[in-house]
Amino acid sequence: MTTIREAVADALLVGGRVVLAVSGGLDSMVLLDAAAHAADRARLVVATFDHGTGPHATEASALVADRARSLALECRAGRASRSLRSEAELRAARWDFLRHIASADCAPICTAHTASDQIETVLMRILRGAGARGLAGLNAGAARRPLLAFTRAEIERYAAARRLAWVDDPSNRSPRFLRNRVRNDLLPALRRVRPSIGAELLTIGHEAARWRTEMERLVEREISLAHCDDGTALDVSAPSLAARSAAELSVLWPPILARIGLAVDRRGTRRLAAFTLEGRVGSRVQLSGGWEVTRSREHFQLRRASTVAGGVAQLLTPGASVGPWKFRRAEAPGVAADLWSASLPSDRPLFVRAWRAGDTIVAHAGARPSKVKRCLSEAGVTGHARRGWPVVLAGDNIVWVPGVRRSEDATARSGWPGLAFICENRSR
Repeated sequence: MTTIREAVADALLVGGRVVLAVSGGLDSMVLLDAAAHAADRARLVVATFDHGTGPHATEASALVADRARSLALECRAGRASRSLRSEAELRAARWDFLRHIASADCAPICTAHTASDQIETVLMRILRGAGARGLAGLNAGAARRPLLAFTRAEIERYAAARRLAWVDDPSNRSPRFLRNRVRNDLLPALRRVRPSIGAELLTIGHEAARWRTEMERLVEREISLAHCDDGTALDVSAPSLAARSAAELSVLWPPILARIGLAVDRRGTRRLAAFTLEGRVGSRVQLSGGWEVTRSREHFQLRRASTVAGGVAQLLTPGASVGPWKFRRAEAPGVAADLWSASLPSDRPLFVRAWRAGDTIVAHAGARPSKVKRCLSEAGVTGHARRGWPVVLAGDNIVWVPGVRRSEDATARSGWPGLAFICENRSR
């Protein structure tokens, strides 16, 4: 049988630096001890977070720091900046801290979750009506969990043999939190009438994790994806999702969203599946956490909701920007080589802002006004990309839609004393 130290050594075998998430409780102090004796200590970074829930949380964080120091391990401590109450708030604050540490070291996170934690997690997911993806529980995610094959009783025996110290946080017994009610009340009651319930819940978690992996591989094979804006946005090929049923789309969208670390509940997944089938070009659907999906001609564009649409006009000066768009002066007006540059009139004040519904541009004297929205659409700028696109005004009139159209007043010509500007997208 694999021992705790062997399991931890296997988890830490590959790669460079590793962040150990250590709370000061029983499980994490066992992880800390085993890791210190199973891997090169120079590779380990101990991360501990004080949730600010009381003296026990502070005592636990101090214990971790002292133990790390005695083991000659680097330790980084954090503390909640505000009062945290719900389980979700506590978990989110802790993981934000851990991800920050891991990102700074380009290192994976190693946690002390056990088989007992997995049993509780799967049961809680069932109570909340989770689908197969959610029922994978702690078997999913990027974190390393070397203790997941061990029960809490086995962890206690290791701690006793090693004479380890830890802090019991009284919040772990409070019935205010669902996990504590599941651990202390529901599971014991279930075990009395069905002794095999723990093993059955673990099996559900393993089978769900296998199904989840298969769906991720399916997305890899059949759905065309393109990361944008340094990996913080995603374009999903519309043809890749064509001719699929709502049920199929409800299975495909969660692993697609996971590519940028986004999770939605079952209701959000159903809304997204319906939008995929019914959404028109230019329409959008809001997701949780300030994200949205916009339908363009060829893609479903996943982005954070824009905050610049319809923005206030500002003077056009070198360095002026609208969202990711930035303007700089060119060396000389010359003849504008493409629609990303313009020679602007110097006899009127120049402004820049995001385009608004109803905006028009006049190509030359006597021409009929053209709607900026239509100009963008004809240039292939649709969906989320269109939202927040800049326009440049000379006085009250739009004279340049960068990359799309210039009016006669923004086009360099012989003897024209224009101001040469170039527009660049910093996210490209």
